[in-house]
Amino acid sequence: MLGRLQSGVLDVREIDRFPNEPIRRNGSLRWDIRRLWDEMKRALDGVSGMGLESVGLDTWGIDYALVGQDGELLEEPYHYRDTRTEGIMEAVFERVAPERIYAVTGIQFLPINTLYQLYAACRSTPAVIAAARALVTIPDLLNYWLTGRLNSEYTNATTTQFVDATTRSWAVDLLADLELPTQLLMPIVEPGTVMGPITKDVSTTVAGIPVVAPACHDTASAVASVWGGGTTAFLSSGTWSLLGTERAAPLITPKARDLNFTNEGGVCGTTRLLKNIGGLWLLQSCRRSWAAAGQRFDYAELMAAAGEDQHAFLSLFDPDHRAFLHPENMVSAIAQYCRQTGQPEPSGPPAYTRSILESLAFKYRVVLESLEEITGTRFDEIRIIGGGSRNRLLNQFTADATGRTVVAGPVEAAALGNIAMQMLATQAVASLDEARRVIDRSFPVERFEPSASERWEPHYRRFQEYVEFMYV
Repeated sequence: MLGRLQSGVLDVREIDRFPNEPIRRNGSLRWDIRRLWDEMKRALDGVSGMGLESVGLDTWGIDYALVGQDGELLEEPYHYRDTRTEGIMEAVFERVAPERIYAVTGIQFLPINTLYQLYAACRSTPAVIAAARALVTIPDLLNYWLTGRLNSEYTNATTTQFVDATTRSWAVDLLADLELPTQLLMPIVEPGTVMGPITKDVSTTVAGIPVVAPACHDTASAVASVWGGGTTAFLSSGTWSLLGTERAAPLITPKARDLNFTNEGGVCGTTRLLKNIGGLWLLQSCRRSWAAAGQRFDYAELMAAAGEDQHAFLSLFDPDHRAFLHPENMVSAIAQYCRQTGQPEPSGPPAYTRSILESLAFKYRVVLESLEEITGTRFDEIRIIGGGSRNRLLNQFTADATGRTVVAGPVEAAALGNIAMQMLATQAVASLDEARRVIDRSFPVERFEPSASERWEPHYRRFQEYVEFMYV
């Protein structure tokens, strides 16, 4: 994405787009990181001569790469949905109590967290770990390849569950008690740091252009683009859904821990208090299953059919049930869940789509009410950002299920927040608030008001039973 700031208005346009799919290697799920790197370099060559002020990148969190003694990548990074972490979280808790881990890091417990990935790697492939000089997250690796400098950007570092939320530094004592190799951790830098120039080895056409570490975690960049504090909750909607609020400091309490809220790093010293929800990954996975069976549906077709009232409230499920983390076939997993809970199986793709969207909207309400409980704040508005904000049916369902106003947009929130921090680093704007005002006037939003909340209420009570079922 290329951003241009002219007369106080920001314009963005897509320069290139390429798929990012995992690959299978010897039975494990990996990222094809070298292909992504080649695609990035090709895209950078395409913007030569445009007078770039800076370059910044953001990616997903959690996953990591190992860099060897000579600076080489030791292995293709594991994908967070690889099964090697099954049972690992429980093994870690035998060494260090979860209460202590949360008190230090403030990060929610997910089996995919880097903490459990690295613990699994130390047990299964100790020789690879021993050969490493550095452990960095995915955007840190790409920044290293761009500039030759190894650092760990703060927002993405917090997703590892390696960072002390109070000191904003590595939790070395905690990690040492788990016998994890803290010597592999690189210095943490704050978002907005200029990492250095692009080297000539990367590209002769854009060599010398400064690389800024924005918020290198994509959700942190998305949240940087809007105001998501006070009485407004943010909902970053895409493969994952992340619902929370921006705060001046972490909120680390027993109740927040019990509800599994996470305190991830934000920009300009803020904290994103949020909870992960299994988002539109559910529908993406169903579409892949249908396509493999010769049934191809585009999103517009599915949304139109799912909006028909005959599919309403037939089958509900907890999007975060463990059965949906990495099933071989998502359609079969949802059908089995419905059978186990005494519900009818969805009758076809429109019914599956309706079930997914209603279940997500209800889970948003569960998480929103929990967020209100731990913060003592009533949230009157939900700001939906990211690619999922284009899903008007889900936006309306969210308003109806929660009884709150939904404001949808911008779609390219992660790119806009990334650009906002670049503008701040290069002094094109004087503050984050100024950058957010630029974005606010440059990109229109759409509002959704609750219109049928009374229909949703009895089904919400039923949905809560399925959330409880997850823990039986």
